[in-house]
Parts: sequence; C-alpha cells; structure tokens
Amino acid sequence: MSSFDTVIDRNNTGALKLDVLQERYGRDDLLPLWVADMDFASPDFIIDAIRKRLQHPILGYTVTPPELWPTITKWIKDHHGWDVAEDWLTFIPGVVKGIGFAINVFTKPDEKVIIQTPVYHHFRITPEGNGRQVVVNPLKLGNDGIYQMDFEQLASVVDDKCRMLILCNPHNPGGTVWSRETLSRLADFCMEHNILVVSDEIHCDMALWDNKHIPFASVSEAAAHNSITLAAPTKTFNIAGVVSAYTVVPDDKKRHKFFEWLEMNEFSEPPMFSPIVAIAAFQYGEQWRREMLAYLQDNINFVIRFCEKDLPGIKALRPQASFLVWLDCRGLGMNHEQLNDFFINKAHLALNDGEMFGSGGEGFMRLNVGTPRSILMEALNRLKDALPK
Repeated sequence: MSSFDTVIDRNNTGALKLDVLQERYGRDDLLPLWVADMDFASPDFIIDAIRKRLQHPILGYTVTPPELWPTITKWIKDHHGWDVAEDWLTFIPGVVKGIGFAINVFTKPDEKVIIQTPVYHHFRITPEGNGRQVVVNPLKLGNDGIYQMDFEQLASVVDDKCRMLILCNPHNPGGTVWSRETLSRLADFCMEHNILVVSDEIHCDMALWDNKHIPFASVSEAAAHNSITLAAPTKTFNIAGVVSAYTVVPDDKKRHKFFEWLEMNEFSEPPMFSPIVAIAAFQYGEQWRREMLAYLQDNINFVIRFCEKDLPGIKALRPQASFLVWLDCRGLGMNHEQLNDFFINKAHLALNDGEMFGSGGEGFMRLNVGTPRSILMEALNRLKDALPK
C-alpha cells in the first residue's frame, strides 16, 4: 500500500476543511473535498527539519538562513529552466497577501484590475476589498476541456484605467498549463497597454503527465520587465499551514518599489519555520513530489473513468496541473441552488461550487483529489447513489 493511501483523521487539529463545514455548508456531516490542501501526510523530511529546530529551547528572533535563496533559485532553474537572480527574490506572507500588496503598491483606488474567469475567487475578492474595480476577461473552454484566453474580448474591455492583470499560471480551477505562445502574447499585450501582470504560480511544481509549467516572466523581455511572480512550496508539499511564499521581480524599478514597501512594513521578514520548511522541501523533496504526482494522476484517471461509467450528466475535465478536478455538471440540468442542494444534502459532499469562481463557472463543481483513493471512492459512490434513479 502506498503511503498516500493512508487515511489520516484531521478532526481536532483546527483543519479548516472540517471546522467551518456547519458555518459554510449548513451541516457538518459532509465529506470535505473543497479546501485546496491535501489529505496526505506532510513529508518526513519537512517534519524532521521542524523537529530539529525545536530541539533548541529558545524560539527568538531569527535571521533568514543564507541557503534559502540559492536553494529556491536552483529549484526554479532545475525544474522550470528559468535563471532567477537571488536579489530578485524576497519572502511574502502568502500568495493572496502578495496579490493584495501588489494592488496597493502598483494601483490607485480609481484604477482597475483584470481577472480571467472562472478563476480562484480571491482574484476578485482581494482587489474589490481594496477598493479597485474588477474587469472580467472570461476564458473560453475548448471541446478538449482546456481553457484558452480570449484576446479579442480582452482588447475590447481594456481602457486607460486598467493597470493590472492577475494571471493564474497554472490555472485554478481549470488546471490549464498555459503555453509559451499564449504567455508571450499576453506579455506583449500587457506591455503595450501598460498593464502589470501579477502571476500566481503556486501550482507550478504540480504539472501532470507530460505537461510543463512555463514561468510567465521567463517567456520574453516584455514579460520579465512587466511582471511580479508569486509562488510557494506549500501546495506541492502540503504545508499550507506554514506560510513559505516568495515573490520574484526581475525589473529593477518595480522590484525596488515593491521590496522597499514590503521591507518598511516588515512583510518580507519570514517567521522562523518558513525558511526551514522551504529549504527542506526544495533540497529533499523531488522523489516525494514525483511519487505524489503519480498518485494524483491515478486518482484523476479514476475520477474520469467513474464519471464516464457511473455518473451520467457529470464530466470530469482532465487537469494539466494540480490536484483540483473541474467537474462539468451541466448535464444534470440543475440550476445553481439545485446543484448545491444535490451535492450537500443528497450526496453529503462539500465541494466548491463553480459560481464562486465567476462567469463561466456556472454548472461546475471543483473537486479536490489530493486524498486517499478510498476517500475518493466513497465520495464518488455518494454521488452515484444520490443521482435520480
């Protein structure tokens, strides 16, 4: 049996996915497959690194370990072919926080932020919460289940108040790995229109099968000089509770402006355990990462086959990256309220409903397959049993 098959009880650990079920779904007897963390044990080499530090009894102020940035730049070079200078990097206390910081540093309250829906809902919530108007550039879903950017629509909605575009690369919830051609075209468009690209690349190390993640800033000079990249080892190594995110800003002027603001507000100073887990993940994590991705691929194949055989009306789109599967439930013929009722009150499952991801998400549900196969089987059987006979 694979270690990924082990079912771990997360009750009484403060796990978000369990503790807010009653509040968010109206009942607490649901199988939770919604939050984007995995049910696999965090790797031993990360737990061991934390334990080693805890052997010392003083948890005082610490400096950033000198090996942090060379470790990260080596990982990026080895995995994504991108040469990143160490001084392009600094710590940030979370990717969503990084988006909020960038909005405040690089846009004014009367300026606009572009998002490409359906997309991770904080791409909308964060700019709106900071008083910025959100402009929507909906993606187009191809017959192959892969999303494409709509550049014609983008050109039609851009005006001189649009100053930022938040890119999801790889895409969440659709799992699309953007091509070099698409990213280059987006870089040229945004440079021409003076629109800064903030690229969320937190799923960058989770490309599946033969797909390859391409960092946005690596595709051209236009991309490098007009972007802020946000990433972290947290999704890949299931350590979201120990924030260890970082930002990459190749352009000198933008980097100085952004890093100075982060430094003055002490946002760029990592807490003690953040560098420890990042160094352990990137120095010792490759074999574990490959084994985890292989397990996820089998889980995804299992979901796709189950839907084809036993869930008429539900089609699972094959993601090119990550552990999130976008379920097309439009064949069930249900509206938003009916679909939520079906999943929550009939199947007793907690998933993310598609409408929270914005236009284009209607009729979809997001399923987290980063869980033991037995849990996934239970969830799919619940769906099967809940379908009208």
